[in-house]
Amino acid sequence: MNSFLTGPLQKRGLLYGLLGTLLMSLIMLIGMGTGLSPIPQPIPLAIVTSVLDNIAQPLLIIFAIFTHFGYGAFWGAVLFRVVKKRGQTWHGLAMGLFLWFIMELLVLPWLGWGVFGSAITPKIAVATLALHLGVRRSIGLGFKQDLTSNR
Repeated sequence: MNSFLTGPLQKRGLLYGLLGTLLMSLIMLIGMGTGLSPIPQPIPLAIVTSVLDNIAQPLLIIFAIFTHFGYGAFWGAVLFRVVKKRGQTWHGLAMGLFLWFIMELLVLPWLGWGVFGSAITPKIAVATLALHLGVRRSIGLGFKQDLTSNR
């Protein structure tokens, strides 16, 4: 039986997903630290807090980090598995747009922030779209470069 993670493309996808999530996290934390971010708290932390409300804050943060990186790695592997050796930059952009819509239409309303973050500020939609498209574009570019150099 084949495992989801056994193929070399999936392993590359995991790596690119992790790197993309690291980049997204750094940008998000810099934005929050400088006051430029419109979100009240990091979204992974908000999700974990709403699910596991009764545990210590340091554990919530650790769980949020692992969950966010696991999520990014998973979707990186999915992208590489789906497009196989035909990967292009637009594949990364499409994945970013897909994940952004999931967050905006399902996750943010579930958190009480409203569709597209409208209960807090519409700036959330713009900021998170820029993050998702920018990071997933870099994954798509990396994928394309990876394929070009391995031919």
